[in-house]
Amino acid sequence: MNDPQASRDEWPSPERDTLILGMLPLNDAAPLVVARECGFFAAHGLDVTLQVESSWAGLRDAMQLGLLDGAQMLPLMPLASTLGLDGRPTPMLSALTLSLGGNAITVSNALYASMRSADPDAMARTPISARALGAVVRQRRVAGEPALRFASVYPFSSHHYQLRYWLAEGGVDPDRDLDLRVVPPPLVAKQLEAGWLDGYCVGEPWNTLAARRESGRVLIGSHDIWQHGQEKVFAVREAWAEAYPATHRAVLRALLEACAWLDAPAQRNEAARLMCEKGYLDVPPTVVEESMAAESGSVPHGVSVFHRHAANFPWRSHLRWYAEQMRRWQHLDVATPALEDCLSRCVRPDLFREAADDLGLSYPLVDAKSEGEHATEWSLEGSRGAIAMGSDQLLGGGCFSGRDRG
Repeated sequence: MNDPQASRDEWPSPERDTLILGMLPLNDAAPLVVARECGFFAAHGLDVTLQVESSWAGLRDAMQLGLLDGAQMLPLMPLASTLGLDGRPTPMLSALTLSLGGNAITVSNALYASMRSADPDAMARTPISARALGAVVRQRRVAGEPALRFASVYPFSSHHYQLRYWLAEGGVDPDRDLDLRVVPPPLVAKQLEAGWLDGYCVGEPWNTLAARRESGRVLIGSHDIWQHGQEKVFAVREAWAEAYPATHRAVLRALLEACAWLDAPAQRNEAARLMCEKGYLDVPPTVVEESMAAESGSVPHGVSVFHRHAANFPWRSHLRWYAEQMRRWQHLDVATPALEDCLSRCVRPDLFREAADDLGLSYPLVDAKSEGEHATEWSLEGSRGAIAMGSDQLLGGGCFSGRDRG
């Protein structure tokens, strides 16, 4: 990161210096924890309290009621809130992506054994498809057994649509073949152990925890479903951003610095320790360290990417992909022009670029890109030279143009 000291005196002073930001107990809340505990917020004149919510619904309510100034959120939450699809109609926006990837699909030991028995060939290939699950579904239907119970963490979540994408690619109909439920992240591993769930899609550390306890098996990570797909964003209410633009910009700068700090492997261990010892995550630090340790195929489920490959840029094409998944499953009935207007309102690359300029960071010059087109690393033109980008492959080899629509 370039030294921003020369321009620091020119930065606008925050209108407010005391903030409450929301988060859930997940690995990808690390940028907020690091910014708070390592002094990045303080360096930008902010006194931040982090409020840990137990569910996405609780965090949504706190945001819509104005009890939080901003929060770690799922990419679709600002869109759903702005469109009035979720809770109280409340316009929200995001100008920064906190992380890419970091989710996984985990199943019970019993289901894993059934899948291996039903289709050993499918289970021997990587990434593991849902084909073997489809075989189990058909066997259970013939035997008159109830549908398998799978959970995601929120109706308007990346997990929900990544799970559906994986199921459909393997020939499983999510609505006809399974009993899909919503369970808050901290409870999924417990419900799997209790036999109340047969599988789930959740962010870390809750997949690694089940594997460590030997109560579940991780099948596939979100990087295998959508490589470097968007996972969490930092969001605020639109009215709040308009009322406190300099405060918002200061928060974005601090989070950008925290995300860059997290790129160093050794500092990820420090982040894991901070998250557990400071009470943000109620799991053994070794579980968090393991689930944050690598960013490639060294583990079956992968981990979060926090900064490199333009990870923090708020791509409109990322949210557009999720919106198209909602349409695919008939969960969104909004005319294209209205949806495009809302995408422009909810995803704000212009605000990101202001904060990145303050720090001397290079950023993309376009607001959208294709998804699924790049099997390997590639290069993108940036404001301060080329930016090294990561693969964006989609499971099954699909391609999504992601471009702005006229």
